[in-house]
Amino acid sequence: DGYFYHMMRQCRYSSKDLQGIELITSYVFNQAEYIRFNSTVGKYVGYTEYGVKNAEAWNKGPELAGELGELERVCKHNAPIYYSA
Repeated sequence: DGYFYHMMRQCRYSSKDLQGIELITSYVFNQAEYIRFNSTVGKYVGYTEYGVKNAEAWNKGPELAGELGELERVCKHNAPIYYSA
């Protein structure tokens, strides 16, 4: 047994327009999502007491800018590959 932690990053493509791309990053501990970044919302949202505290701190710190950079670096950069498949 032990603790189970993972982070999952998804790029969701709703149209060929690059403005329609959505980045979702989820943080999960023991099978419960405790915090999520959604590029459409534009900030971190906490789902547990621990997640709410982290979301408040991350929305004020460099983590938010880093996550917005991932939208450009990962999702928009890989969009042509996704659309060609």
